Amino acid sequence: MADNLGHPDDLLFLPLGGCGEIGMNLSLYRSEGRWIMVDLGLTFANTWDPGIDLLFPDHRFAAGLGDKLDAIVLTHGHEDHIGAVPYLWRELRRPIYATPFTAALVRRKLEEAGLIDEVELYEVAVGGAMEIGPFQISYVPLAHSIPEGHGLKLTTSKGVVFHTGDWKLDAAPVIGKPSTPKALTDIGDEGVLAMVGDSTNVFLKTESGSEQAVQDSLMEIIGGCEGRVIVTTFSSNVGRVETIGKIAKTHGRQLICIGRSLLRLIDAAKETGYLQDFPPVLKEDAANDLPPGEVLIVCTGCQGEYRAALSRIARDGHPRIKLRANDTVIFSSKIIPGNEISIGGLVNNLIHSGVDVITEKDAFTHVSGHPGQAELKAMYGWIRPQIAVPVHGEVRHLQKHAAFARSVGVKAAIVPLNGDVIRLAPDGPKLLDQVPVGRLALDGIQVVPMDDPGLIWRRRMMQNGYLVVILAMRADGSLAAEPEIILKGLPGCDEGDGRTIDAIGFAVEETLRRLAKRDRRDHGHLGEMVRIAARRACFTFTGKKPVAEVRVVRI
Repeated sequence: MADNLGHPDDLLFLPLGGCGEIGMNLSLYRSEGRWIMVDLGLTFANTWDPGIDLLFPDHRFAAGLGDKLDAIVLTHGHEDHIGAVPYLWRELRRPIYATPFTAALVRRKLEEAGLIDEVELYEVAVGGAMEIGPFQISYVPLAHSIPEGHGLKLTTSKGVVFHTGDWKLDAAPVIGKPSTPKALTDIGDEGVLAMVGDSTNVFLKTESGSEQAVQDSLMEIIGGCEGRVIVTTFSSNVGRVETIGKIAKTHGRQLICIGRSLLRLIDAAKETGYLQDFPPVLKEDAANDLPPGEVLIVCTGCQGEYRAALSRIARDGHPRIKLRANDTVIFSSKIIPGNEISIGGLVNNLIHSGVDVITEKDAFTHVSGHPGQAELKAMYGWIRPQIAVPVHGEVRHLQKHAAFARSVGVKAAIVPLNGDVIRLAPDGPKLLDQVPVGRLALDGIQVVPMDDPGLIWRRRMMQNGYLVVILAMRADGSLAAEPEIILKGLPGCDEGDGRTIDAIGFAVEETLRRLAKRDRRDHGHLGEMVRIAARRACFTFTGKKPVAEVRVVRI
């Protein structure tokens, strides 16, 4: 795909994911005709995508840049920023830059994908810098809910862009040392053209809160529990995992970690120098052998994911962990919008099992990793950009962020959506053009577009069921046997109720009776006429319009 966007010397910002949605972050910058990519993330599918777990941004424009794309620069290790790397890198084939912890996570993904020997993965020190083409790039440490969260200071011939990544302000983080107000003020003193910033928590008027305060609260809550305690949190929140480990040691409880992603994060954290004072992690079987008051379990599944550890425990489907009365389950997490129903069902299952459940609505169990308005105001005061470019949010978040930026003195703000080509300089911000965008899905082991015929058929079948009519026809156009009718996912499709099948069979036979012999010998025409009749009969009898097929077998 040709890069003919604006003047070749324009400084451009182009998001392909993460604008108008939360997740799938992928941003492109162009300076002096050269491009870099910032982050390459994924999001998780919903029930409208049956059989699909992971969704990715459509990267076709970036792949079409070829050698004009110099590198992929990763801000931090959350899945919505790195998760698409092993799935989309083959079409991009560019070097990847990341700080040590993020690189450790990416390395594990590349090993699983069989790409570890192909990818140039460069580790950059925390707070380090590098030069990539016309970009001078400095990693700026910022607090977040994962180690080594960073913003990026992008110095170009047209000015400085501060790309915040995901961030918050935390005067007492459990892990990591974020940049000081002075360091951020120094960046602003140099002059910043644009700040491309996190919008996730823009509706929160206060600060997001400190991780140390959560540790103090959980320490008190768990100290008052008598039976086993299960804490569920985001697996990537290494700071929270560190807190749970400290609580286990303080209260004399043995720590058990459940969830493959959680164990991978712990390994990567230890490998890169974090969790050095972490207690030993026992195997799952120990939960049933130890006295209840000596057990502390941390597990995945805080968003009600059906296959995650906590959901399996709650529905008594876990092979080793069984809930008992007097156990306590603590949700050390927030409810992500859209997950309310699944989390509600999970909580109901837990309560039905006789355990005590504590969520963020009942006690202080969680703080966000994203900035509220108080933090945004402070950051704008330090960085003082000429232009605000809100990202990482739905449209309502982006619009609110743009208005807020103007209210605190930013001269110009522009709200990008995926595919928008925005000129930052000269004479920016200005929407110049749009490029094709969309979503890709991991379907089995293949990455396919969301309009893939297989997905379309699956959605249709999920909504309306499936109908097959099999006709055995002689060469003269007569039936060699009674039509066979197969229904799946429809009322009356079970063996004990043949009324629906009888109604469809009658309609098929009537259609065949009315057709002339020459039409019955034309299997294409015959099949379509029978398909229409069978589907119409099914709708009349059930109110459903199934995906319908006719198979004609020549005898």
